[in-house]
Amino acid sequence: MKMRLPCLSFILIVFVLASCSSTNNLQLQQYINKVSCHQQNEVRYNIQAVPQPLYQLTLDTILTSHFTPASLQVAHAFGLLDILGRYVHQHQQYTASPTLDERISLLELSQQIHNRINQASLEISSFASELDCEEERLTQIADYLKGKERERESKLTVAAIVVGATGGIGSSALALGERTDKAGNYVAIASGVTEAVLGILMLTNNRTLTIEHSRNALKDVWEGKDTSDIFPASIWYYINYYDPAHPDQPSLRYQILQRWMSFKQIDVASTKNKKKLLDMYFGDGGRYSTDQLYNRANMYDQLESYIKLIKQDVMALSLQVENIH
Repeated sequence: MKMRLPCLSFILIVFVLASCSSTNNLQLQQYINKVSCHQQNEVRYNIQAVPQPLYQLTLDTILTSHFTPASLQVAHAFGLLDILGRYVHQHQQYTASPTLDERISLLELSQQIHNRINQASLEISSFASELDCEEERLTQIADYLKGKERERESKLTVAAIVVGATGGIGSSALALGERTDKAGNYVAIASGVTEAVLGILMLTNNRTLTIEHSRNALKDVWEGKDTSDIFPASIWYYINYYDPAHPDQPSLRYQILQRWMSFKQIDVASTKNKKKLLDMYFGDGGRYSTDQLYNRANMYDQLESYIKLIKQDVMALSLQVENIH
């Protein structure tokens, strides 16, 4: 019976440290799933609200001679083509006949264009801020889980040191006393087994947490439907636009998916749980590990970057308007 005590103590240490490998804090769980980065009503529109592809339109040569294809594309996405055409015509009329009335009409059109450009910029920033908020939220949760993992790893490391020292001292003491050599061997074996178990626990020290996300921008990008309940119609059109006449210029949505695949963020080909992984990332939620949360946050960060890049084309459009002569 006395020889079993060291083994029992080691088993007790392992049991205590091994318990609760996942995070089950109910209050934390409820708080996480209640926090929302979306403060507006749901985006609802039909396919008619999405602009017709630019390559299907017959553009006035007055537009193609003053604006680059990228500027025309962003102008079409945010409903500026018509007013741009009227502005260029008005500018030509004013140049030919610089009267006060022509000047006032030109200024009014210029003001309307810049108001719409500002509105487009605000729409892009507003949606990008939601993506940024979601990325920061996921990173914060992942940091919290990582802290818990490090805390538990430290405890396991200390336990391994204590077990190793206790086993060494115990076996040596038994060898010096009147006990048999077998007793010391038993203690040494128990110590070694316990250290091995603690080592395994360190390697499998992964925390998980259930995250719900019924509003999932990644899902819309993955599925690529005609409309989106999350992306504004103008932005959804812009990132999905593809001209078959230029196969070397894929849509932004395609580029985003290729980036996810290239960096193995959704490397579904090499996983045994393909459906489970896709359902979690592009569904309504699931039980995430720390690494999966960081991965999801990075996917949101990359999506946000592509959305913000639209502002470069908006800025180029604004400069080309100013340079019309």
